[in-house]
Amino acid sequence: MLCMVFGQLTSRDSMRDLILSLEAHQAKYYHLGFGPTVSRRNLGTANEKRSCKIFEKFAYVLIDQARRSSYRSDFEITIEGNVYALDSTTIDLCLSVFWWAEFRKHKGGIKLHTLYDVKTSIPSFLHITKASIHDVNILDIIPIETGSFYIMDKGYIDFERLHRIHTMGSYFVTRAKDNLRFKRMYSRPVNKTSGVMIDQIGKLEVYNSKKGFPDKLRRIKYYDQERDKTLIFLTNNTDLKAEEIAFLYKKRWEVELFFKWMKQHLKIKTFWGTTMNAVKIQIYCAIIAYCLVAFVGNQLKVDRPIYEILQVLSISLLDKTPVREILTRCDYKNVKELNLNQLRISGF
Repeated sequence: MLCMVFGQLTSRDSMRDLILSLEAHQAKYYHLGFGPTVSRRNLGTANEKRSCKIFEKFAYVLIDQARRSSYRSDFEITIEGNVYALDSTTIDLCLSVFWWAEFRKHKGGIKLHTLYDVKTSIPSFLHITKASIHDVNILDIIPIETGSFYIMDKGYIDFERLHRIHTMGSYFVTRAKDNLRFKRMYSRPVNKTSGVMIDQIGKLEVYNSKKGFPDKLRRIKYYDQERDKTLIFLTNNTDLKAEEIAFLYKKRWEVELFFKWMKQHLKIKTFWGTTMNAVKIQIYCAIIAYCLVAFVGNQLKVDRPIYEILQVLSISLLDKTPVREILTRCDYKNVKELNLNQLRISGF
């Protein structure tokens, strides 16, 4: 795990690249906890045969610590429970190499399903499946917390599964499909200057939908002025204002940014092993690295984004200088290179 996290933090491109980087510091193996030797063969065998469940459990330990250190009480809306954004991202794989990840006829891939804690910017639940698994099936296994909000797009609409969230005392916010048949019972007053056009309470009309969700639903029609688009939301929460429901759905975009950040700055698109177990180990090690960086930043109260902390740590992992000093004893906002008097080249 130490070798894999080292590769994530230093952004190694391959197993060979990782081993070459480690071999340059053989004298430090003992102090780093790597043991007497590290070889590509040993790492490859470990990735293939060592259970990914070990890395998964340790990832959840760090997720718990990172969430507790990152929790903030100044959320824009007064909500007692947590706010989770549920989504998945597809990671493409070469079918000729990753033969087990068949997705389409000539394409392979896996899905990383994530329940993202909006208040802490830390994923609280992760599940890796083949890309052929539909997103809605994840609603059967995600942990449901009483009083929390679950924000998801229309791809997760399954009224029987949504009713399970409702009966457990939690709330969901999603977008309605175009063919939704909704019978209005009564309307609530709205402030159209806030973008809210309609706020209705009613029930579903279609037999199967009504059978899956027999209770009342709230339907909100909202005009997004920034994108010049009309959105229709469905939720089982009747306490929050309509514009607050729209704001919560807007927060769903943060899980998309998390996926984008992970793919750009950690190694979850190119893999150092070809088996399903090796791929899962690498993804869990990427989550471990993300949580470590977030935890360090919060514990040391470093006023920097996670990306900058990762960049500093990537070139300082084998430095004996304390991490606090590396991250805090430099005025990175006061860069004066542009203000220096440079010599002018003659002729320009």
